Amino acid sequence: MKPIYENDTYDAIVVGTGISGGWAAKELCEKGFKTLVLERGPMVDHIKDYPTMFDDPWDYKFRGQVPREQAQRQAKQSRTGYTVNEASKHWFVDDLKHPYNEAKRFDWVRGYHVGGRSIMWGRHSYRLSDLDFEANKKEGIGVDWPIRYKDLAPWYDYVERFIGVSGERLGLNQLPDGEFLPAMELNCVEEHLKNSMAKNFGRVLTVGRVANLTGNALFEGRSPCQYRNRCIRGCPYGAYFSSNASTLPAAERTGNMVLRPNSVVHQVLYDSDNKKATGVKIIDSETKEEIEYKANVIFLCASTIGSTSILMQSKSDRFPEGMGNDSGELGHNIMDHHFRAGASGRHDRYKDKYYKGRRPNGIYIPRFRNLKDGEKMPFLRGYGYQGKASRGDWSKSIAELGFGKELKEALTVPGDWTMGLTGFGETLPYHENKMTLDYGKKDEWGLPTITFSADFKENELKMRKDMVEQAVQMLEKAGFLNIEARDEIGAPGLGIHEMGTARMGRDPKTSVLNENNQIHAVPNVYVTDGAAMTSSACQNPSLTYMALTARAVDHASKTLEKRKF
Repeated sequence: MKPIYENDTYDAIVVGTGISGGWAAKELCEKGFKTLVLERGPMVDHIKDYPTMFDDPWDYKFRGQVPREQAQRQAKQSRTGYTVNEASKHWFVDDLKHPYNEAKRFDWVRGYHVGGRSIMWGRHSYRLSDLDFEANKKEGIGVDWPIRYKDLAPWYDYVERFIGVSGERLGLNQLPDGEFLPAMELNCVEEHLKNSMAKNFGRVLTVGRVANLTGNALFEGRSPCQYRNRCIRGCPYGAYFSSNASTLPAAERTGNMVLRPNSVVHQVLYDSDNKKATGVKIIDSETKEEIEYKANVIFLCASTIGSTSILMQSKSDRFPEGMGNDSGELGHNIMDHHFRAGASGRHDRYKDKYYKGRRPNGIYIPRFRNLKDGEKMPFLRGYGYQGKASRGDWSKSIAELGFGKELKEALTVPGDWTMGLTGFGETLPYHENKMTLDYGKKDEWGLPTITFSADFKENELKMRKDMVEQAVQMLEKAGFLNIEARDEIGAPGLGIHEMGTARMGRDPKTSVLNENNQIHAVPNVYVTDGAAMTSSACQNPSLTYMALTARAVDHASKTLEKRKF
């Protein structure tokens, strides 16, 4: 992906190359607009720049653990428990080089490179329903979404057909079906729990709907999943959806894209006479040179926190508190899914059964709480479960528990079946959960650092109690033994689903964006990443970001063609 021409004026500018930015680039370029795509981190070429894609555990001196010095440089990134290891540490930022501040703990996990977190994401892809889009209005929480499911449904279709989502059709109102590739298979213990749940609780268990290719469908430049479960390293087969393997190559094929990495966007420029944005200002991350680029339309897709930070820094006489902040809501209403509440247990049956490959997803139990008006639960909204059943391996024999013939036999026999269920719950939009800029603490590019002040509240805590109780009950009914409950709430950000800092809404007095993801007062600036979310639902949100982006580009392209900006 090399620049095809150089100038300082384009039809469109896209800030960010992750899930949303890649889609904005693809859609704008395919519609014929000369588009500059800006990424603050370095270039990552698909396949060529996946250094650990074929590594095995024995290829690492410390079996994947990083030296203490490296771990200290990624202390906040490692709070998730899976980011800092030899196979994937290069995708996550250096916390010392990219600092942030915590009035209250916030686990901000970031990847600054072309492709962003689309390289490392979990790939679970679920639609929101009208249960989610209507909840704020019905309950008097936050503000009403300015769209409903019918507005986004065709764009969900469009996105799913391009990225490839494997999954099972269920016919559930709270979890709409989509355009699916063949579903991956549950193993025997997952099937056992599924049947038990249906019989004893009337609840549904399905295999996770993930953006991994299955079946015989053809996707340009991509191949079906090889069941290696090394997705976080970058997939040389392009089997899972990422910007690098899919949307950015599609944009490049048009000849309309200029991709500029190492470009730290920190301001959207504003023309007060014409009441519109004129471009952006960047700092070259390597040379520290400051450059301005101009365009007719701008898509901010730099992530929930990144896009909002740019808007907050985009001050002018018209917007003294940041571009689009007439409502005072910019930076507020941070949401993330709370999780790590559930249970696990062991099962004594099916010892004659095993499975092949390493399936790159788990199971999903759709929301079953507060589905109907009048349901008497002590909390609002709901949660779903993710999890997996697996068998133990030879590692159980590393202690001094045997020798000779008994030890060798133990090494060749799989261990017990275990099953874990982890709830993912909705967090309500609280105005006091926020991010601010600290101009007294700047980074090496002279830009203000971000301070977080957000936490989970009573509704989430009540929900977590039910998450644990129901997980225990479902495992007990299915005959699992040695069941252990778990509730490790952590802090916002840990779910890596941060949302809501520039929310959509109907009223400019209470929201930042309109129904088309445009800033109310600056209609040629669109924000289509997680910042736009008005509520969080309990489903993984990335599919919704993609659908919102495709829909917003369609609106922007029609507006550009009519010369309305």
